[in-house]
Parts: sequence; C-alpha cells; structure tokens
Amino acid sequence: MAVAATATRVPGERREMPAWLGGIVGLLLILALWSVLSTTLFDRGSGIPRPWNVIRTMREDGFDFYRRNAWTTLWEAARGYAFGNALALGLALLVLLVPLLEAPIMQLAVTSYCLPLLAVGPILKLFLTGNRPIIVLAAISVFYTSLVGMLLGLRAVEQTSLDLVHAYGGGRWTQLVKVRLINAIPSTLAALKVAGPAAILGAILGEFLGGVDSGLGPAMTASQANINIERTWALALVAGLLSGLAYGAIALIARVATPWAPKPGGAST
Repeated sequence: MAVAATATRVPGERREMPAWLGGIVGLLLILALWSVLSTTLFDRGSGIPRPWNVIRTMREDGFDFYRRNAWTTLWEAARGYAFGNALALGLALLVLLVPLLEAPIMQLAVTSYCLPLLAVGPILKLFLTGNRPIIVLAAISVFYTSLVGMLLGLRAVEQTSLDLVHAYGGGRWTQLVKVRLINAIPSTLAALKVAGPAAILGAILGEFLGGVDSGLGPAMTASQANINIERTWALALVAGLLSGLAYGAIALIARVATPWAPKPGGAST
C-alpha cells in the first residue's frame, strides 16, 4: 500500500519569499525612493525628473515612438546575441575536444571582456558599415559570460559517467554528446540569462556611436541634445524593461527545459 507523504512545517521555520515577489517589492521600493528624492532633495534642474512627469512624457510621445526604437535595438541585440553565443558554444566544444587550444581561447575571451566597448566601437566603424558594428559589440558583450558558463557545465560531470561511456568503447566525442552536453544545459541556460541584458547594453552602446537613424541609443542622444530630461529617462526605462524581459524569457525557458535544476535561493529536489 502506497503511503502518501505529507509535508510538515517545522515550528519556527522561516518561509522564503518567492523570487518574483521579491523582484516586485524591490521595484516598488525603487519607485518609492525615486519619488521621494525627486520631490525633496533634488530640484527641477538637477536632472532627476519626477516619475509622473516621465509617464506623462511617454503618453505624449505615443506608444509607436518607443515601440519603433525598442524594436530596432532589440533586433540588433538579438543578432549579436545569437552570433556571440554560437561562437562561445563552438569554442567551448573545441576546448574539450582539443585541450591544447584552451589557453589561447580563454585568453581571447578574457581580452574581449576587458576591452572597453566604447573604445572598440570606433575601430569597428572603420571597416564595418551600417549596423554591423552594433551587432559585433552586442556579440562581444555576451561572448565571455557564455563561454565560461558553457565550459563550467561541460566540465561539471561525474567521472563515473565518463568512465562508463569509456568502458563501452566510447571516445571523447561520445562522452561529449551523451554526457557533457546534457549535463551542461542548466549552466548554459544560466549564462544565456545573463547574456540577454548584456546584449541589449552592447547594442545601445554601439548605437551611441552613430551610423543608424533609429534605436534607443540615437533617441537618447537626440533627447539629451534637446535637454528633454523626461524623455531621456523614459527611454532608459524602456531599455531596462527590454533587459528585464530578455532575462525573464530565458529564465522561463530554463525553468521549463530543466525542471531538475536547483532553483535560485532554494534547494534542489
């Protein structure tokens, strides 16, 4: 006879706040702090507008203005995201298959991470046209994070699983396909979550360099030139919303695709 196990709460045990609820509470606290500071410590010429003025400006500008610019930036970031992550995955697999290449590949990754994007951008514009420098900057923004996350997942494998494949005659490639790739899914998705906002940041920084007519970067540059503080903040909020949506979308995919992975802030079951 099957016995149903019932969860009992230990007296005095603290219940953890859900991650989504903590995010909402944090957002509300930031909005409250923004409202208080903009109406008390900072005057109208300080560059910190009141939240309701920003909302009014967004309503006056119209939804189409922000949708058009956000879509341009999102499309550039998405292409850089795909290119940078594909390159990171390919090099991570190459490191496992050819260990001698690990040192130069990791040196390349560290160099790409340390290079300031605003310094790389003008160099890219010398031999790339259109929005290609923006896409490359978005790719550089995600390359290091994704490569490290993928390598960690590919290497965090129990030796007994690898020995079992080897005992049945499988080589390094079989171990990679049968064991390492599956084991690396949670770590890879975790890296891809972080890479989403990074790609959007890289795209916006690339847009600041010019060469494109639409996007959040050019729109911010124009609003700053016109000393339109409220619109600048509104565009910054849209950029933050895009980054949050990118992170949340990958997080949702990760939760559905890897239900066995431990959840942030909690123990795995």
